[in-house]
Amino acid sequence: MPNQLNDHIVKSYDDERSRLINEILRMGEMAAAQLESALDVVERRDDKAAERIIANDEAIDALEHEVSQDVMKLALRGPMARDLREILAALRIAADIERIGDYAANVAKRSTALNLAPPLPHTRGLTVLGQLAVRQVRDVLVAFRTNDAEAAQRVRDQDAEIDTVYTSLFRELLTYMMEDPRAITPSTHLLFMAKNIERIGDHATNIAENIWFLVHGDEALPPRDKRDETNTVS
Repeated sequence: MPNQLNDHIVKSYDDERSRLINEILRMGEMAAAQLESALDVVERRDDKAAERIIANDEAIDALEHEVSQDVMKLALRGPMARDLREILAALRIAADIERIGDYAANVAKRSTALNLAPPLPHTRGLTVLGQLAVRQVRDVLVAFRTNDAEAAQRVRDQDAEIDTVYTSLFRELLTYMMEDPRAITPSTHLLFMAKNIERIGDHATNIAENIWFLVHGDEALPPRDKRDETNTVS
C-alpha cells in the first residue's frame, strides 16, 4: 500500500509538471503569434486588427496567472533541488513571456498612431527586426520543451544579431528625422516599436538563461555578446 501511495504521488507530480510545461509553451506560442500579428498590422496599417491584438494580451496575462497557481501546487509537494529549480525557472519564464506579450501589444498600439502619417519605408526594417525576435522566441520555446541547455545558449547568442539590426534601424531613423522634420513624429513611433522588439529579444534571452539554470544550476554562463550601441550614438 505505501508503494502504491508513493507511485500515485509521483504520478500526480509528473502530471502537474507536464501541465505546467504545456501551459508555458502555449503561453509562449501565443506571445510569438501576437508579435507576428503586430508586425502584420504595421505593414497593412490595420487599426481594427491592432485593437484585436491589444485585447488578446489579456489571454496571456490569464495564462501567467494559471502558471503561478500551478507552480504553487508543485511547491507544496515538497520538491527536491532539481524540482525547485524547475519551479523557480517556470515563474521567471512565465513572467518573461508575459512581458513579450505586452511588448507585442505595444507595437500594435503604436501602429494605430503610425497609421495617421504617410507610410515610412523604414517599416521594412522593423519587420526584419521583428522576424528575428519571433525566431528567437520560437527557438527558445523549443529549447525549453526539450530541456536543451546548449540550444538555449545558441538562442542567447542570437540576441547579438537583434542588437545589430536594432542599432542600424535606430541610426537610420535618427538620420531621417534630421533630414526631414515632418518625419519626426512617425519616426519616433517607429523608434519606440523597434525598442519594444529589441526588449522582446532580451526577454527571450532571459528565458534561455533560465533554461541553462534549470539544467546546470549555478554553473556560470559564457559571456554574452551585446551589440546594442544606441546608448553611444552621438
